Amino acid sequence: MAHYSGILELIGETPLLEVSELSPSPRVRILAKLEGQNPGGSVKDRIALAMVTDAEKNGRLAPGQSILEPSSGNTGIGLAMVCRVKGYPLTIVMPANVSTERRQALEAWGATIIESPASEGSNGAVRMAQRIVAEHPEHAFLYQYANPANPRAHYEGTGPEIWRDCPEVTHFIAGLGTTGTLMGVGRFLKEKNPAIRVWAIEPPTGELVDGLRNLDEGYIPPVFTDNGGDDLLDRRTIVGTRDSIEWVRKLAGIGVFAGISSGAVMAGAVKCASTIDNGVIVVVFADGGWKYLSTGAWTGDIDEVVERARTMIYF
Repeated sequence: MAHYSGILELIGETPLLEVSELSPSPRVRILAKLEGQNPGGSVKDRIALAMVTDAEKNGRLAPGQSILEPSSGNTGIGLAMVCRVKGYPLTIVMPANVSTERRQALEAWGATIIESPASEGSNGAVRMAQRIVAEHPEHAFLYQYANPANPRAHYEGTGPEIWRDCPEVTHFIAGLGTTGTLMGVGRFLKEKNPAIRVWAIEPPTGELVDGLRNLDEGYIPPVFTDNGGDDLLDRRTIVGTRDSIEWVRKLAGIGVFAGISSGAVMAGAVKCASTIDNGVIVVVFADGGWKYLSTGAWTGDIDEVVERARTMIYF
């Protein structure tokens, strides 16, 4: 068994799990990259470490300097873990209507939380963080939505891992949030095989599906435009809250306890599988289900869970 000298060495090298029993076609395989196996519990551990390391190398982050970042969940948690290990004070700006587990995880690693208006969602948290940094430039502002270290972490890590473990991949599907996963992995895979199709999963306009955003809501992350997102993506597929909940329950039925955005991505993979004659679909399950227990996603009445999602950011 390998020996690791620190927790940050455990980031990456996550397993690829066959979930083809949920495929609607016997000729289409579906494999899931289980990013909840990262030590901070999500795919965002990758970019948290990459952004901090990059800022240290280029001089944007001095020893002991405070970091401020907008986040509705996993990036903030990943940064809290990295900052606790590396000794940086961290402040996270997040919407007031995030679920309880988000706050608890951030506080466990010592982060300070500033609430932004619930009605403004993640975009409001971004705007507030930008105002705070303009007034207090002593903070380091890593800004995941525009930081090139975000897609690079996936171009150099997640993408090569997928290609090594599944070179027969024909379709890559992930949720559309900061877009870093799609841009980094998508570019890497298309360089290896231009025939690979890249699908993005996004919620309907106005719906809150954990960690995902709709590009028509009025904010397009610079990571997307800077990396030629319109040309890189082959398809954007809408998946709503109800489908996300239904599919995360189906995943639990085969023993996979994944986060709610994973349900959305799985629903998208099933849509993809139903439109192709044969192929191998690789999806990213961004995190595990542990941080969503208070939502009742697995045990509550589904109508009540969906209704609650209108006012609470689960991610």
